[in-house]
Amino acid sequence: MSKVIGIDLGTTNSCVSVIENGEPVIVPTGSGNRTTPSVVAFTKNGERLVGEAASRQAVTNPERTITSVKRHMGTEWSVRIDGKEYKPQTISAMILMQLKKDAEAFLGDTVTEAVITVPAYFNDIQRQATKDAGRIAGLNVKRIINEPTSAALSYGLNHGEPQKVMVYDLGGGTFDVSIIEIGEGVIEVLATAGDNHLGGDDFDSRITDWIIREFKREHRIDLSRDFAALQRVQEAAEQAKKELSSSESTHIVLPYLANSKGEAIHLDMTLSRSQFNDLVKDLIERTAGPVQSALSDAGIAASELGRVLLVGGSTRVPAVQDKVRALTGKEPSRNINPDECVAKGAAILGSTLEGKALPAAGTGQDLLLLDVTPLSLSIETVGGVATRLVERNSTLPTRYSRVFSTAAPYQRDVEIHVLQGERPMAKDNKTVGKFKLKGIRRAPAGVPQIEVTFDIDANGILKVSAKDLDTGKEQSITITADDRMSEAEIEQAIRDAQQYAGQDSMRRDAMELNSEAQSLLAKTQQALKNAGKQLDKAEKKQIKHDCNALQKLLMKFRVDKVSEADMENIRNAKQQLENSSARVRELYGEK
Repeated sequence: MSKVIGIDLGTTNSCVSVIENGEPVIVPTGSGNRTTPSVVAFTKNGERLVGEAASRQAVTNPERTITSVKRHMGTEWSVRIDGKEYKPQTISAMILMQLKKDAEAFLGDTVTEAVITVPAYFNDIQRQATKDAGRIAGLNVKRIINEPTSAALSYGLNHGEPQKVMVYDLGGGTFDVSIIEIGEGVIEVLATAGDNHLGGDDFDSRITDWIIREFKREHRIDLSRDFAALQRVQEAAEQAKKELSSSESTHIVLPYLANSKGEAIHLDMTLSRSQFNDLVKDLIERTAGPVQSALSDAGIAASELGRVLLVGGSTRVPAVQDKVRALTGKEPSRNINPDECVAKGAAILGSTLEGKALPAAGTGQDLLLLDVTPLSLSIETVGGVATRLVERNSTLPTRYSRVFSTAAPYQRDVEIHVLQGERPMAKDNKTVGKFKLKGIRRAPAGVPQIEVTFDIDANGILKVSAKDLDTGKEQSITITADDRMSEAEIEQAIRDAQQYAGQDSMRRDAMELNSEAQSLLAKTQQALKNAGKQLDKAEKKQIKHDCNALQKLLMKFRVDKVSEADMENIRNAKQQLENSSARVRELYGEK
């Protein structure tokens, strides 16, 4: 049976882990790195690049390179490239396919099942979108798990002693904070809060904007209008942020960045850590609200925390660590890797789900996970009120029912409007779905008894049902808001992914065949030249004929449009030339 892999599908970087000999290990990329850039690119010749290869060419191909797609999960965002529309789920699926491929190469076995992590503050639509992405990538997603919870699971494997832990998770695009209690092998989430649009990308943007302002002030040139220059500035901004985590200042140099009156203009600036801190001060301050909210919901003071765990690459910023100290009065723990612990926790849960639970250190007991729902769930009732059925931070899985009635006399159907959020009025919350219960028996307002049930599974994914207790008629849905892909769209995306995987393989074979054929041509032509007049005319004529036949086929070769028939023709022509030129290449070829 193949193993269940754990995937941290990140905004900036993604990571995959698997259990080997009772321990979670990180799966390396093809080039030996431990994380994969969450980047997808489409080249001009139709090739699709994912991860490191996509990241490397971003500066030269910015308009066809997609980054930070996680920020669009569960929205109507899409991108059109070469006449084809791609939704966040399909772009994310491409990243997941690369991680799946790396895991299969590492394990030497097919991988079909995974646990995928999401920000704790992802709503139902975003969670389902992530699950759909996994399905498109050819993965059976056994569980969606919150990132801070996954990090705590990784920590709890080696620290099973009773304690309350805060996980402060600041990644590339999202921020989460969770209060988690560990005790006797049980990891229980007490409360969670966060911000789905706050992270290292925003820090990079502040540095980018600063560089553009300073350059414009000095040279009167607006770099934001030059797409290629802007891409270089964004890369330099990210690098500057990383350097300022260990240095008091960083030197930003970008030669030949712009032109003015035919003269090249170079960028040469110095950014100090204190300047950077001023640029991002308000962003870091935004993390204070969720921290205080999570502590309050958990009913504990910061002084009761045993540990504060920093997760996500952005927690390496010294000003972020200073803020955590100020908010909690604790020195953040450094005994987990902020880039890898989320994926490792997902692998631990994956092992548990396949019946191979791992014991928590010092307890001898298998780890048990109790997670929570991040946002309250309601339905809209008379007057546009959001009437709550499930409070935020309810332990998962959970099921809750409540009986409602009709608002108008002789109503034959009712619309169930499902909402997620903390505001008292329906219009101020996020709509996660609507459906109708039809066939209610005609009766005065307030007489029919309609039972609405919210059922949230261990993935945090919601099913809602409504039942007329008089007629027994029932209608239920797994929420299908407009932002979610339909079943037909998912099936089409799966077919596209499978078709592309085949095309990808064929293109690789085609490139290899083209390279071999070009090499054969070059060697044969050199051998003919070396042979000169020593060669029999008939033999020379046959070889030249075969060379021309192969060359004509190669001149028409286009990797983005190659077919099996084209490849077969090239193979035959190549074989013909190999046969006719074998003696000449052996006698007169390069030694």
